[in-house]
Amino acid sequence: MDRVGGELLFARVRVDGGIKSGRDVVIAALLGADEYSFGTAALLAEGCIMVRTCHLDTCPAGIATQRPELRAKFAGTPEMLEAYLTHVAHEIRHILAGLGLRSLDDAIGRTDLLTQRTTGDARADRLDLSNLLVADGPAPRRFQKAVPMQRPTSALGDRVCLDALWPVLAGDRVELSYAIENADRTVGARLGGALAMELGTSAPPGSARLTFIGQAGQSFGAFLTNGIEFLLIGEANDYLGKGMAGGRIIVRPPDDDAGDPHLLGNTVLYGATGGELFCAGRAGERFAVRNSGASAVVEGVGEHAAEYMTGGTLVILGDVGHNLGAGMTGGEVFVYDAGIRVPAMVNAELVDAHRLSGEHQLLLEQGLRLRELVERHAAFTGSAVAQAILQDWHGALHRFWRVAPKADVARIENQHEGTLAARG
Repeated sequence: MDRVGGELLFARVRVDGGIKSGRDVVIAALLGADEYSFGTAALLAEGCIMVRTCHLDTCPAGIATQRPELRAKFAGTPEMLEAYLTHVAHEIRHILAGLGLRSLDDAIGRTDLLTQRTTGDARADRLDLSNLLVADGPAPRRFQKAVPMQRPTSALGDRVCLDALWPVLAGDRVELSYAIENADRTVGARLGGALAMELGTSAPPGSARLTFIGQAGQSFGAFLTNGIEFLLIGEANDYLGKGMAGGRIIVRPPDDDAGDPHLLGNTVLYGATGGELFCAGRAGERFAVRNSGASAVVEGVGEHAAEYMTGGTLVILGDVGHNLGAGMTGGEVFVYDAGIRVPAMVNAELVDAHRLSGEHQLLLEQGLRLRELVERHAAFTGSAVAQAILQDWHGALHRFWRVAPKADVARIENQHEGTLAARG
């Protein structure tokens, strides 16, 4: 609970961890929780057998894997999860009726309906839980109302959708410009969702190029689709490009920037399945976590980049933080590094790093693919870093590391050795 301008404000309390039954939900509510999350129990309901190899891409139930032969084994259905949660709901209703309560909302914060159980174990019974069961004053014990920052939609996002949707569907090419501030969250999500609803995965007949000037709030460009290009002159908060399936996001600093800009927050491209990102500056931590198809060029990232990545291509033209590629099972990451720092930054459990040197055909193809992305980055953002690299491309190419799953790196090395042996 907080007080702003003399008015009481409240936050929703969400609990998770070990919640499996209706009884667990009711106890959480009586202790003051407004929302309840199910994790492991929901996975079990759709067929998880708790092998605990989610991070290895070897899930035998076909849930936590990108391998087609394992995904084919997945037998879960929405009805299985629905049946489980319906049973939980029935149990909640039964318990609430026994407590004399009409709804779960009526149970929130009613610690007077809880008592500490005596277990008979001397050590356990010495733990005094009475402080958890005492209400703190006469104030309301559950969430009351939202504040403006918690508004469910962004006025700017709504405006963008209204301005661009119908022209794009009609086959027009539109260019629009907007000012943006950090209170404008999820700008682009409504437009992307509306296009996906109308067209599915098909490209729209028209296109839109939208320019934003300022500081974008969280989830800028989330769920973007094909045919849409966002140019941000400024900086963005966390989750830029979250879940994007197509389109392009370009981020560059203002013309009067002092240099070496940090333009993006954390968890950029979370769960992206397609599209492109070009950023003439640095990003925060967990860059491209769970990316499965997007391509991106950025000029530095924090720790845990490419975490759980399963597809797509990343080009990092600057420093990287520790734990690069943790849980990564697909895709590739190119890192520009004049020294030998990158191998020490890589999480070596599933991925490996090698230099882009040699005459093997696969290495040459990787170099061409990398150069194309760097050239496009320079063209879209005007990046001085990219332009300097391109001016001495032959020398710069050998300063790149390619980080990829070990099986992929081993395949290239074996083919390279076979080629050298054949020549010998």
